[in-house]
Amino acid sequence: MHSALPILAGRFVRLEPLELHHAEALVASSAEDPSLYQWSPVPQSLAAARAYIQTALDWRAAGTALAFATVRLADESVIGSTRFFEMTRWNWPAAHERCARTAPDICEIGYTWLAASAVRTPANTEAKLLMLTHAFEVWEVFGVCLHTDVRNTRSRAAIERIGGKLDGILRAHRLAADLTPRNSCRYSIVAAEWPEIKRRLTDRL
Repeated sequence: MHSALPILAGRFVRLEPLELHHAEALVASSAEDPSLYQWSPVPQSLAAARAYIQTALDWRAAGTALAFATVRLADESVIGSTRFFEMTRWNWPAAHERCARTAPDICEIGYTWLAASAVRTPANTEAKLLMLTHAFEVWEVFGVCLHTDVRNTRSRAAIERIGGKLDGILRAHRLAADLTPRNSCRYSIVAAEWPEIKRRLTDRL
């Protein structure tokens, strides 16, 4: 299975499949400025990082998620993490050409966080470009969605900058980082919008 896992590389970052050996580097990255993660579940200790990665590995084994360590190419340091999840295949009729595919038809991008030193650098823009390119051009998904806590104005602005369209607000959608029921802003990008969004992201880089 490992040989089939994608490594997504650009000019500034490389997204490599998240493994347990990344745990210490994740903790070092999150320690740069823990105040950044008020609304995000980011591991702050080695035990928490190992549990965080193990959950991602379990989801990967189940075929529902694919998590990455975000590596800054300039110094080969791990600067955060991101993942595809809620990877879903639709129930196509047996005769349909997509029935035999193993790639998802839709997916979500989330669990995205960066070390303080990587904020306001090309890292997030390029990571999203790499992931969206893989989703729309390799997997040929019909849509990608992104959720964020309604209170997380920084994350909402970042999603809107890359072209995500607000579908609405889901009430009591998920457990928030502060252990309260989270209202989530749901954004999406559909396949027809991808060429223009790809051009915009490429221009920003």
